[in-house]
Amino acid sequence: MNKTYASIITIGDELLIGQVVDTNSSWIAQELNKIGIGVKHRVAVGDNWDDIWEALDEETKKASIILITGGLGPTADDITKPLLCKYFNGKMIVDQPTLDHVTHIFNHILKRTMIERNAKQAEVPDTCTVLKNERGTAPGMLFERAGKIFVAMPGVPHEMKWIMSNHVLPLLLKRFNTGFIAHKTLLTAGIGESFLAELIKDFEEALPSEVKLAYLPNYGMVRLRLTSWGMDQNNLNNILDNHFNLLKNNVKDYLVIDEDLPMEAAVGKLLKANNQTVATAESCTGGYIAHLLSVHPGSSSFFTGTVVSYANIIKERMLGVPHEMLMTVGAVSEETVIQMAKSVREIMQTDYAIAVSGIMGPDGATEEKPVGLVWVAVANKNQVITKSFHFRFDRRRNIELTATNALNMLRGVIVDNS
Repeated sequence: MNKTYASIITIGDELLIGQVVDTNSSWIAQELNKIGIGVKHRVAVGDNWDDIWEALDEETKKASIILITGGLGPTADDITKPLLCKYFNGKMIVDQPTLDHVTHIFNHILKRTMIERNAKQAEVPDTCTVLKNERGTAPGMLFERAGKIFVAMPGVPHEMKWIMSNHVLPLLLKRFNTGFIAHKTLLTAGIGESFLAELIKDFEEALPSEVKLAYLPNYGMVRLRLTSWGMDQNNLNNILDNHFNLLKNNVKDYLVIDEDLPMEAAVGKLLKANNQTVATAESCTGGYIAHLLSVHPGSSSFFTGTVVSYANIIKERMLGVPHEMLMTVGAVSEETVIQMAKSVREIMQTDYAIAVSGIMGPDGATEEKPVGLVWVAVANKNQVITKSFHFRFDRRRNIELTATNALNMLRGVIVDNS
């Protein structure tokens, strides 16, 4: 049986100029994947009639489902609705339930006067099925042609997600016998993508055609994902599990976690499992490591807090780094991060502590201490381990790499002490 494919078209000049990051297509693709529908293309086009029309023509050739977001608002640059009306040979009519819904929003929720421009949100092509939008004023619209489904949704993420979850996904499950898509993902660290590929070359060459391997590198880590599609879910999972176990064995020396989790979540999971806690003392990262640790639900059980000691005076007063040490070896030094790690662990009364100090750039470097030099310390009650790194990227990426490597150092210490 052939696999069902969708194409996603996101509309808006703001997407093309980078003013707004397209998160809609990523979320839609993930949700389609869960129900066995593959994504053939993701296309972004501006608020241009000819470009949108051409995208519809092209994607209709490649996919059975075309999902569109954006351009359904009440302003002049929102041209998706009139274009779809013409594309599907319709005429504009007022959908009374939508008009009642918009009126209710303005009269009872916003308590503002509704102008004609707002009322026009209830105008839809007579060739569509209206999909009610409980989260906003622009309804979704469903069109069908030659056995293919087209759905237009607002570009506002929480409105689009509501329409997808409550209307579109249930419809697609009824309409298409989609089969199943299964993924298994693991996270590695401490080895580059090319070296990793060489390490698992024999494993990759031996994979059957129905199992695909993907490399997903990011900031000193590489995720490896196995994917397969089929109609028998149990058989699919068995095949994938067998190959995933082989993959884990091949990369065991670099394996962080055999789940699709970021580094900080993997570390948090370890800490929770051991009923242990961590605190951070951050200079060059400015609290970024603390942010990563605390962003996940349940982090209060293992993360206690941070001291952002960006200025030397804070290192001295809050973390007990001797003034003489800062004047001699400097803030970016092994000695300083050792003291930072010891002090913050004592202050926060935690099992572990991370301390980082470095030069993120573009300024602040010396001949002895170039941009990208970072010292990291990880402490527990028995030891402090340290490591220096020299990253070669821009400020933001240097910060992210510092956080990733510091967390991986912590992970190693936890594993060694478990």
